[in-house]
Amino acid sequence: MYRPQNLRIPGPTFVPQTVLAASARPMINHRGPEFAALLAALTRALQDFLRTQGDVLLLTASGSGGMEAAIANTLSSGDKVLLFVNGAFGERFYAIAKAYGVEVRRVDVPLGRAVDPELVREELAKEKGKDGAKAVLLQHNETSTGVLNPLKEIAEVVRETDKLLIVDSVSGAGACELEIDEWGIDVCVSASQKAWGAPPGLAMVTMSERAWKAYERSNLPKAYFDLMQYKTALEKGATPATPAVGVVIALQESLRLMAEEGLEAIIRRHRDLARATRRGVQAVNLSLFADEAHASPAVTAFRPPTRVDARNLIRVLRDDYDTIVARAPERFDRVSTLADDPALVKIRTRWDQVLRQAVLKLPDIRFMSGFPSGKPVSEQESIQLVENTSSETTEMHPQPTQKIP
Repeated sequence: MYRPQNLRIPGPTFVPQTVLAASARPMINHRGPEFAALLAALTRALQDFLRTQGDVLLLTASGSGGMEAAIANTLSSGDKVLLFVNGAFGERFYAIAKAYGVEVRRVDVPLGRAVDPELVREELAKEKGKDGAKAVLLQHNETSTGVLNPLKEIAEVVRETDKLLIVDSVSGAGACELEIDEWGIDVCVSASQKAWGAPPGLAMVTMSERAWKAYERSNLPKAYFDLMQYKTALEKGATPATPAVGVVIALQESLRLMAEEGLEAIIRRHRDLARATRRGVQAVNLSLFADEAHASPAVTAFRPPTRVDARNLIRVLRDDYDTIVARAPERFDRVSTLADDPALVKIRTRWDQVLRQAVLKLPDIRFMSGFPSGKPVSEQESIQLVENTSSETTEMHPQPTQKIP
């Protein structure tokens, strides 16, 4: 039977009650003036949050649909792209590009490590001339490993060339610093069910002027994901096909809550909650998976102790704490910090108790820390709760020596 859960998976994430209530409002005509006004206001708000004056197009699709649209609308069959892979969603970009007949030169980075801007520069030096790569593809926040790639610095390197920069920021936008115009990002993809704190169903795709020029040259097949159709329809206050009206209304309410808090405060909240989460899991000797220097503010990946069975850990969290985390295919787990609510702090303070209940044998696990809205919880409040509890279990779980910056 269905019951409310404290979702700490990479997505969908916690949705505030006012957003859920908005999604249950009566349907409106998606060709009428009410929806036209809603779509226009929503687009302006997204432009503000994404720091762009360019086009922001809403697709009724998952984030993966947005990734597909990014490729189909800017590249041609036989074009070469340079793809940096440091997790499962880099692999997804690879699969989509290959499916469209794009030649992909992938550069694999060890899981848990970020893409180094200098590595990007070295690889771009091999892509000169007419046969060189037309675009650089990568993830902003690699959800699968809890790594935040240094996108600003990478974008600076790419801008030294004429390559398009296509970015998957499905779980980064709205939680991490992102300056689309200032950094020179040509195409950026996000999705409603991540840091935006809305139900699943909408992908957001931004397009720069350079991206639209690439669209004119593109010969890849596109129908539902033809972004020019979305741009033309948007100018008339509509979408090419029936949109997920309820999710659009919910997203408007979520953006209202985010505007009340302010983007800088939201980014700071995610950073502080993630830092406190890392301290909490380390306090009970769980090892972090991601390089601490590039740890994601949206998702914390960790390995449980070898005597804990990950399946039992997930079961205990679910059955005894109504908290849902996800086991990663890469043999670790994640906790989401996307969607701030008191339940996150509560579970962070009880890791010792959870681990006692789960003790057996272990593979690995991940947990996410805090998407939008709700009353912000300060880092100090979170840390104090963690320290109050972990001090009671120091004998069973000695404190780690590694410092968290």
